[in-house]
Amino acid sequence: MADKVHCIRKTLRLMPQEAKVLSDKAKANGMNEAEYIRLLISQKPNDYPEVRKLLKELINEINRIGININQIVFNSNAQIYSKKDKEQLVAYMKKLNQSVSEAVVKIGNQ
Repeated sequence: MADKVHCIRKTLRLMPQEAKVLSDKAKANGMNEAEYIRLLISQKPNDYPEVRKLLKELINEINRIGININQIVFNSNAQIYSKKDKEQLVAYMKKLNQSVSEAVVKIGNQ
């Protein structure tokens, strides 16, 4: 049980702007500053609510696009594949690539 108690104290010096950013980010995540710093040290992306929300949205988008792609492939296998289906497939793939790229950029900026 002693391993779970925070017993080491560290002193940290920050510029006023840095202290404000730390305070604002901790409050935005519903944590005190010490909890927020521990979260940053742990480097567990699943702990970040913004990342979890973004990944959930991305997974939902991929699932919707996947359903449409499956329908196009089904039509192709049934020999009723049209040029419009091919154009839709290309559009879905572009949208999928764009969604993934946006998620990578957003996660990188967190």
